[in-house]
Amino acid sequence: MASHTNHSKNRSGQPLVSPQDGADIRTQPGGQQLVLSASLADGGMAVVRPGKGESALQAAVRHRADLVVLELLLPGVDGWHILDALRAGQAAKIIVLTTLRDEPSRVRGLEHGADDYVTKPFNAQELLLRARALLRRAGSWPAAADGILTDGDVRLDLRSHRAWRGGKTLVLTAREHSLLSFFLQNSGATYTRSELLERVWGWRFGDESTVTAHVRRLRLKIEDDASRPRRLVTVWGMGYCYKGEQGRRGLGVV
Repeated sequence: MASHTNHSKNRSGQPLVSPQDGADIRTQPGGQQLVLSASLADGGMAVVRPGKGESALQAAVRHRADLVVLELLLPGVDGWHILDALRAGQAAKIIVLTTLRDEPSRVRGLEHGADDYVTKPFNAQELLLRARALLRRAGSWPAAADGILTDGDVRLDLRSHRAWRGGKTLVLTAREHSLLSFFLQNSGATYTRSELLERVWGWRFGDESTVTAHVRRLRLKIEDDASRPRRLVTVWGMGYCYKGEQGRRGLGVV
């Protein structure tokens, strides 16, 4: 959980709760428990790691957490019960972190109140981006200055619902605007089509080809060559990822 400290804190001044099942995370390659805590702290969040099991509930209350990263498979404790209790008593955003990769478990997690569902093995930087996105939507993380999102020559105004590329107006549908806004605010993170359906469309279930069609149309408007996208890329076997300007340079495509 992230707590309020002088050297590393959430920009809202409120804490986050990090995974309880430390032993399980340490078994992952690279010591991901330490990587995750360091990533959250380096990202401007103060991290507090409570004891196992039910102590997470007490920690969330005591530190007035903005966000909880909850490991479902806790030794000797029903992680689903912890999730239910957190959602019933806290306004904190909840990211479930688990090895349960099947669709029924994911659906169950979202139905029980999780705001995001991340499966292991996970990328700590992507988890940080997802955490920031949740906090931003909750008003606990600063949004873009003056409501303007920028990536290279692409600019999007959240207030007027206008967008530009290279100084020229982009004609976007309302859904395309929402999709581009989501990607700009979650640059670097990979999302499946079902996740995009839920986060952008607000649908728990639906035809995922809708996402594919909107991504295709959006690429026609923001890419130099929609057949070889460099901003909105496909991560094969997973979904889509928006590569911001820094990310594109890192890949050698800018």
